[in-house]
Amino acid sequence: QVQLVESGGGVVQAGGSLRLSCVASGRTFRSGLRGWFRQPPGKEREFVAQIRWSGIGTDYADSVKGRFTISRDNAKNTVYLQMNKLKPEDTAVYYCAEKPAGAASFGSWGQGTQVTVSS
Repeated sequence: QVQLVESGGGVVQAGGSLRLSCVASGRTFRSGLRGWFRQPPGKEREFVAQIRWSGIGTDYADSVKGRFTISRDNAKNTVYLQMNKLKPEDTAVYYCAEKPAGAASFGSWGQGTQVTVSS
């Protein structure tokens, strides 16, 4: 089982930036996907971005394209989410998750980190 720990959340003004980190430990995989999801207050959890273990191949939700960048450092078992030009609607708890190759869905969720964007 892989353990994921997110960090880097906080309170920022609209237009500002934050960088989230997700460190994996335990049984990590050298394949598959690592993704970021978020859950805004009172709403369902939604997809934000994902990246392949190779680092080649990323996908983003339309709402964050051009503002967020996902990257990874496999030597550190860490995936990052650089968030620029933040908007109040980006306020949410952000989670990372692992999807091993061949798995049907993401699993091994972290505990989440709160991002609050003030207007």
